[in-house]
Formats: sequence, structure tokens, C-alpha cells
Amino acid sequence: MVENRTSPFLDTLFLLRKEEHIILFSNIQTISEKERQDAADYFESEFEKERLEFISDQLTCDQETAVWAAQILYHAAQLCLIRENTAKDLDHLIPEFIGSKNISSLLSADLSLRFLPQVIMTLQTVDPEDSLIERLEQILLQFHYSGIGYELDIEKINWQEELKDPTYRKLYIERIVEKKAYRLAEIPYINQLLMAEFGLHKNEFWRELKNTNEEENE
Repeated sequence: MVENRTSPFLDTLFLLRKEEHIILFSNIQTISEKERQDAADYFESEFEKERLEFISDQLTCDQETAVWAAQILYHAAQLCLIRENTAKDLDHLIPEFIGSKNISSLLSADLSLRFLPQVIMTLQTVDPEDSLIERLEQILLQFHYSGIGYELDIEKINWQEELKDPTYRKLYIERIVEKKAYRLAEIPYINQLLMAEFGLHKNEFWRELKNTNEEENE
């Protein structure tokens, strides 16, 4: 896809994914249907690039979910700066997810939502009581793979069921290690997966991490 440098929506996505920078504009512009389709095409190609790392030919990009997540990210980023007369529009700007949750949709949403924790932290520095923060955290809780490293209320998750897919499990564990997400890594089931993954080379990957299963057996 040829990158369209006249669209605030697309410009934000391109810059975030390439350089992890956010562009803030002076107003929140309506996203056109063409921009949504361009974004869908873009995420299709980006998903294919990342799928090479999944080592799975069973997963395809959920374009609808990818575009929904991109709009959430774009609007959340702009709301860091533009808040005047926006309260009434939050349901439209930050809509709930109404699609089907599966591995493809989780990974498709992650193409954008992996950047949402940084946006939330920016909002927290401005106003920790901002109601938008809770709304965005609820989205991250639904797509918590994208929130690894950010403190979420994950106490009620059935991890054996959540991580039953081997590809998703592998990616989840790898991101926990990448982010050094201690709280997640100390959950007994996840800790067991990590220790099995590390084997005898545990200290090379994460010296500080304790084996919680050994501690429980003492």
C-alpha cells in the first residue's frame, strides 16, 4: 500500500509502528471509509510480516478488528491533547469491542493496541482521575496480550484456558520475557511455562525471576 501522507489517522499509525512516536493534531478529524480501507490493507500486510514470526499458516488478519483497534489508539492519542467538548462523544470515539475474540482477532488488535499502555500512562500524568483511563484499561483487559507490562486486574483469568493455543501461548510467554512482566511471570501456571521454556539456561534469560512452583513445594 502506498502510504498516504495527508491523513492524520494513517500518519499516526505509520509513525507509531515505524518509530513508536505519536503525532498530536489540533483537532480530531472524522475517519473516512477510504482511510479505514487503506488501514485494513496496511494491517493485512503488517500482519503477514509478523506472521512469519508466528510460524503458523493457520492465522489470518482480522481486518475489522485491526481497524477498530487502530481507531481506538488514534482517538485515545488525540484525546491526550484535545478534550474540550469531547465527553459526549466518547462512546463514538472509544467504542466497545463487539466482534468475536479469537487468536486472529487478538493478534490483529495488537498491531495497534500494543501502544495503548503508553497513551494511558500519558493520560495518567495529566489527570490520574480521568474517566477515559478506566475506559481504555477495560479495553486492554479484554486484549491483555497488548497490555503485558502494564498493571491490569488479571486475577479472574483462567490461564490454562486462555493460553491453550500453542502459537498464542508462545507469543504471550515471549512478550512477558521481553517486558520483564514480573507480576504475570509469578503466576504459578505461567511461571511453570517460563521455567520449562528456559530450561537450564534460565539465568541467561531472566536471572531475577524466582521459580514460584519450587517455593510452593518447600
